[in-house]
Amino acid sequence: MKNYLFLAAAILCETLATSFLKKTEQFTKPLPTLIFAIGMIASFYLLSHAVKGIPVGIAYAIWSGVGIVLISAIGYFVYKQTLDLPAIIGLLFIISGVIIINLFSKSAAH
Repeated sequence: MKNYLFLAAAILCETLATSFLKKTEQFTKPLPTLIFAIGMIASFYLLSHAVKGIPVGIAYAIWSGVGIVLISAIGYFVYKQTLDLPAIIGLLFIISGVIIINLFSKSAAH
């Protein structure tokens, strides 16, 4: 269970970091760049702890999949970026994949 807490924290750090990527303005703005860098370092550090008990492919699939969905939501609500129907369908497939891995895969160590 603690491995999944590390994974959740890694996802939150990665989402925070990536949400600041646009604000870095190609790494020319120091504060957003620092937040991005610290968030990514923290995310990978936490992910390294998660993979002690979760297979790396499963952990990475969950980390990236949930991160994609969260960043898409941030893009929509914060940056007012639109999501068309194919994008929404694709995001639903990602969510479905994460759910299937967690509920049915014997590879995911619970």
